[in-house]
Amino acid sequence: MKYSRIAVSLLAFVSVFSPAAATVGAAPAASSASVRQITLGGSTSFTTSTVPSSPGIAGVQALEFSPAGAGPDAANGIAPLAVTHPAQSTFGGVNRSRTARNSGNGESDNGDSQDGSNPQLKISFDGLNHRQQRLANNGNQFSIEPPDQGLCAGNGFVMESLNDVIRVYDTSGNALGPVVDTNSFYGYAPAITRATASYGPEVTDPSCLYDNDTQRWFQVILTLDHVGTTGALAGTNHLDIAVSKTSSPLGGWNIYRVASQNDGTAGTPDHHCSLNLDGSGHGPCFADYPHIGADKNGFYITTNEYSFNGPEFKSANIYALSKHALAAGAGSVTVTVLDTVGADMGKPGFTVWPATSPAGQVNPDKRDENRGTEYFLSSNAADEATCPYFNCASTPGASNNIVLWKLGNTASLDNASPSVWLSSAEVGVRRYSIPPKSDQKVGNNPLGQCLNDTACSTFLLGVPDPYTESLSQLDSNDSRMQQVTYANGYVWGALDTAVKVRGASKAGIEYFIVDPDGARLVNQGLVALPANNLTYPAIGVTSSGKGVMAFTVVGHDYYPSAGYAGIDAANGVGPIHIAAAGLGPDDGFTSYKAYVGDPPRTRWGDYGAAAVDGNNVWIASEYIGQTCTLAVYTSAPFGSCGGTRTTLGNWDTRISLVQP
Repeated sequence: MKYSRIAVSLLAFVSVFSPAAATVGAAPAASSASVRQITLGGSTSFTTSTVPSSPGIAGVQALEFSPAGAGPDAANGIAPLAVTHPAQSTFGGVNRSRTARNSGNGESDNGDSQDGSNPQLKISFDGLNHRQQRLANNGNQFSIEPPDQGLCAGNGFVMESLNDVIRVYDTSGNALGPVVDTNSFYGYAPAITRATASYGPEVTDPSCLYDNDTQRWFQVILTLDHVGTTGALAGTNHLDIAVSKTSSPLGGWNIYRVASQNDGTAGTPDHHCSLNLDGSGHGPCFADYPHIGADKNGFYITTNEYSFNGPEFKSANIYALSKHALAAGAGSVTVTVLDTVGADMGKPGFTVWPATSPAGQVNPDKRDENRGTEYFLSSNAADEATCPYFNCASTPGASNNIVLWKLGNTASLDNASPSVWLSSAEVGVRRYSIPPKSDQKVGNNPLGQCLNDTACSTFLLGVPDPYTESLSQLDSNDSRMQQVTYANGYVWGALDTAVKVRGASKAGIEYFIVDPDGARLVNQGLVALPANNLTYPAIGVTSSGKGVMAFTVVGHDYYPSAGYAGIDAANGVGPIHIAAAGLGPDDGFTSYKAYVGDPPRTRWGDYGAAAVDGNNVWIASEYIGQTCTLAVYTSAPFGSCGGTRTTLGNWDTRISLVQP
């Protein structure tokens, strides 16, 4: 269902950090690299998976979640479940830092507003939602939160990939095919074949990119193997790269699989991850939170590497491949893996996000002017960056620095034996810190209300819910860097931070514009909205330096909504706009103790997305596009609210085209 566009101009509070106050500490990277060959692993196309016509499947089915993610609270007579990634449920969920939630340390005060640019909303439409995700592949899917936004656009197409579905649209928002589950797209068995209770691999953390240079689409996902068709995870995991064979995403694709357990098997380097929770033994690593970037020569994937079986964080890894070899469908492609252990002033990198660049942008660098340079940004406030083995008595959870990374001599990636170099420089910025959770505007939350009713919760759980459930607060991310762009000579990035807005502690956004020549801070600002929260920023910037920042707006005045603002190097961020106002509160299973234990942790976003398309920017964020009462929720078919959600989730995504 499409909802009418709403564009409301609000005042954004923005304060600018003086570039003259920035301090830079440069250090050569202490990273190690390994080089190996991967081979073409098959092909795929958008030819499978449809949503069943019967809405009755919206109700809870047996094995609604992967059993590999079972939580620790089964003693209460129910089995709360970890979300999205079972591999790390033992230490609080994947894709999230272990840093303690902020309690005021490092909060910034809002400053004066800036005029900035005032972008125009050209089109906005609903993207994929939880119901479509859950019902894809004839319902052989699990309930999953959050969606994890992968969006790319170009050549007259828009492609959205989420956990765990993909769909292609035209630039008017018309779907050009069915909802396709990612297991089918990558040639795997369904997430679960319900008729036989057998399992396919776990696929998650999607990213995509349309590359103007090669006229190819790139789609990446993390895959975790199971032990046969059982629900147990094997420990092996890989980064699956799909590359279109033409300039259309609707044609054929080539698939490459890059083993990422990094334990010395399958040609991987041995990064000595621990086998056991106590840090002993030798086992596989886990390539969490992969994200992609590209320059004129290379295609890059970065990951956060943990021990697969425990909380041990090792470092961020960078996987560098020849973009031209991938685009050509080469039978063999060289991959260089760089480990950032000790690379940031003796500390490991964490969420080292690679930059994407609009068409025609070249990444110059005086040290490597003619051989190509890829840029990355990261923050260093999280435990992973300051206390990688999680054995510190306390950590600040805040920082006055971000890190600019340079991968040089990227032209050598076209060679059989690449010789790239990696360096890092700390850039002084205003203090940022872990944001608080985001409060929601009060509204109907029928799943939560059902769980508080003895008969209704018994219907859902098999036993009464032993807890008292309440309207949740959304996870506001941590302090890791979000999407990074190189455009108009600068590197652009943003992250979530704690902010004081009229005396109240809220989640806000800190953005950074860095001149990579000398790692000089050009502009920095803090974006906040009184009585509300702004989370999961993603910045897209055109080749002329005009940009758009996407984010979720949620709080006292807004149900979770898709927001955006203009950004440029001279003025920073302008007024906040609403692309689509939320219609109700988030009401998914991660909000409730019955499913995830006490306290719950409402998963939201993980990341948004922005994609430059000529002089415009496509943006996508999670929001809530439906609502209903408990009476409607419990009427037949149970839990569907008239076909707008499933029993256990109600998230939506919103895709918008904005002219900065």
